[in-house]
Amino acid sequence: MTYANHAGTSWPKPEPVQEAVSAAMHPEAFVKWGTSFEECHKRVARFFGISDYDRLLLTPGCTSALNVGISDLPWKSGDTIFVSSLEHHALYRPAQLLENRGVKVQQIGRMKEISEVGDSNQAKRRHCEAPLDLEDLEKQLKASPVGSLRLVAMTAACNVTGELLPIRDIVNIAHKNGALVLVDGAQVSGWIPINVCEMEIDLFAFAGHKGLQGPWGIGGLYVASHVTMETPGAVCELPKKGEKRKKLCAPMPGYCDVGSVDRFALSGLAAGMDWLETLPKRLETTRDNLKIVEDALAKNSNLTIYGTKDGTTRLPTVSFTHDTKSSAEIAKLFKENDITIGSGLQCANLAHGALTTDKIGGVARISFGPASTTGDAKKIAQVIASL
Repeated sequence: MTYANHAGTSWPKPEPVQEAVSAAMHPEAFVKWGTSFEECHKRVARFFGISDYDRLLLTPGCTSALNVGISDLPWKSGDTIFVSSLEHHALYRPAQLLENRGVKVQQIGRMKEISEVGDSNQAKRRHCEAPLDLEDLEKQLKASPVGSLRLVAMTAACNVTGELLPIRDIVNIAHKNGALVLVDGAQVSGWIPINVCEMEIDLFAFAGHKGLQGPWGIGGLYVASHVTMETPGAVCELPKKGEKRKKLCAPMPGYCDVGSVDRFALSGLAAGMDWLETLPKRLETTRDNLKIVEDALAKNSNLTIYGTKDGTTRLPTVSFTHDTKSSAEIAKLFKENDITIGSGLQCANLAHGALTTDKIGGVARISFGPASTTGDAKKIAQVIASL
């Protein structure tokens, strides 16, 4: 089976990941759980340039990390959260819920839309000048109330098209205007180097099961030490006789807020990070393989490709639609050829609204991982030619 849905989840997991999970499940591993947990926790922190690993909360995934990272800030009526038009539901949902608390959700759009129509033997392409209008972001930040809480919460890459957002520019603009920045790193983690301290990211959420090659059930939330949170403090001990229970507020969310850490998944995640560091050219190699797929797409006049043509500004992901076939029908044709791709709305209704694919059942999405081969790409290209 040829697997090409790595933007959804990586598969198969590298052998070192499988071995680490298996070893963590061994009955004798129990006596070392404390030491192993701390070592793996520190390993994950180092991968993202986090010097104080206590500022990294391990979570069941990126969705839970985003949920507490957004909801536990000290919001009040009149505050503003800024999002892009390419967000995944995991980020946009907690942002929408803030409206019930009087918080304004401000969406920052893309730059000018561009439609390219080639000759009768070429695919059509729809993209934009840039995935985020930075001038509009700065304008909206300047227009928001001074002294209020303002958070710029955005994905580092669109999970539908793979397009990379200019995170460093976003951070610079936000901080210049007194706003905090939360980055959804679900798509870029494991592909693009992220050093949260060097990049001055205030909050960072990630998933372990995508580019990081880890199992399901592990992710994380980094909260910089200067960020004020209003997390209801968990009391794990009963008050002593005659002592009143105090109302506590924790400096950041903890495991009582997101649940217990899957220690097997954590072991696999740490092993996945070690494995990735043996492949320093993995992004370039994977992009080269995906180029074979993109060239095949470009030669099919029945197709429309979404996103920039410049592969260096995207992760190894490409999405497309067919003039007469739905994304589900396309995925079925690939499955009949023993190929797994992504299809539908990818839990990103907001992004599909920006792409105008929300009313046609979404897109077919092909995304490669570090272990994808030239042979995989050629096999997929043959199916594309038949569409």
